[in-house]
Amino acid sequence: MLPGFRFHPTDEELVGFYLKRKTQLRPLSIDLIKQLDIYKYDPWDLPKMATGSGEKEWYFFCPRDRKYRNSARPNRVTGSGFWKATGTDRPIYSSEGNKYCIGLKKSLVFYKGRAAKGMKTDWMMHEFRLPSLAAAGHHSSKRFVDTTIPPNVRTTQKGFDFSRS
Repeated sequence: MLPGFRFHPTDEELVGFYLKRKTQLRPLSIDLIKQLDIYKYDPWDLPKMATGSGEKEWYFFCPRDRKYRNSARPNRVTGSGFWKATGTDRPIYSSEGNKYCIGLKKSLVFYKGRAAKGMKTDWMMHEFRLPSLAAAGHHSSKRFVDTTIPPNVRTTQKGFDFSRS
């Protein structure tokens, strides 16, 4: 990376620029966010795999993995634990024009062990995704869906922001 460079994008920039470009197959000339199947690794192994990683935050693109082939339920299990969602998805709004929803943010915490007896750790992750067609169907406005993104790639990529408190 460049000397003095700090990568601190806002939620709107992560979704509206980086994740959107990724799904549109429009790469940047500089590799700021690495593509990695994060669930093949435990969270403490991820910082050394990030591009231009910071001290407490790391960013990755990850293909969507499902727990069951015919289900929308995501598989968030790693070698020594699992990521558990906390709260509900929070909308990310565009600051321009109509201020419509351009993405969703989910917070997750890492637990060591199996789901029933897992021990909470201080590892936290923010999962960013573009709104899906299904989500748009629950709203009266179709502004939820970005029609510039091909339907087959709208929900195949997710962006992640890891942090450790």
